[in-house]
Amino acid sequence: MTTEVVDIHPHIISTDTLRYPRAPIGGHQSAWSRDRPVSVEQIIVEQDRAGVRKAALVQASTCYGHDNSYVADAVKAYPERFAGVFSCDIVSIDALEMMAHWMAKGLTGLRLFTTGSTMPGQAGWLDDPRSFPAWRKAEEEQLPVCLQMTAEGIPQLVNVLGRFPRLRVILDHLARPVQDDGPPYGAASSLWDLARYPNVYLKVTERNLVGARAGKATPETFFGRLVADFGAARIAWGSNYPASERSLPDLLSLAQDTLAFLPEGDREWIFSLTAQTLYPSLAGHSRYR
Repeated sequence: MTTEVVDIHPHIISTDTLRYPRAPIGGHQSAWSRDRPVSVEQIIVEQDRAGVRKAALVQASTCYGHDNSYVADAVKAYPERFAGVFSCDIVSIDALEMMAHWMAKGLTGLRLFTTGSTMPGQAGWLDDPRSFPAWRKAEEEQLPVCLQMTAEGIPQLVNVLGRFPRLRVILDHLARPVQDDGPPYGAASSLWDLARYPNVYLKVTERNLVGARAGKATPETFFGRLVADFGAARIAWGSNYPASERSLPDLLSLAQDTLAFLPEGDREWIFSLTAQTLYPSLAGHSRYR
């Protein structure tokens, strides 16, 4: 590939707990952020080693909750290298104020955390009417919204998409579909149904890449259908480093090896161009070649 590799799902954790205190969503900190924190300076070293040139840093909700200060400071310090994705409570009365605050800090994406290691199950507030002003602002501002969710939340997402048809959403980990049943992957029918919404984007991570080799699944049949249904221009790679235990070079190699069967043009979208579409500040020449 001739384009730069862009990662749309790394996390950073500062060791300075006084300046950046822990305030995890769900009330307790994730084990990965406690046991293997990676600072912005460290992640640059790892990215250089892996060949990742730019990234959209995603707020570590299970460490910092909705305090996005560290991501904002990292983007400010390295604007040619990073975009930033913030988190906030979109059903709170100050949601619009908080969105405006973090966008003014230079963050250009929003992440909503509805399930995960510190919050098992699927939260039910995605289509709560109290969230509509925030969804409307994201739509108007062309702010891409990452959704950490399971397939159980897809009916709520469909309600949101019907109300805000120009809203761009990105499904973290493909919304965690079942893959091991193999083709035609009927257990993931709710994921395939989302292909008809042109503003739904997909974030492929380690769990999906490993899942494509589980049970009756194969990379060719699962990702072949994913690209056929959604198009490579709506799919992007995210490392989930360091939440994923593999090294960043190993995570990138896993993705590149798993998707090697795709045409080069599709891989360029997945590893770079889709990310640059979602986060335009990541496009263009980088001095980190």
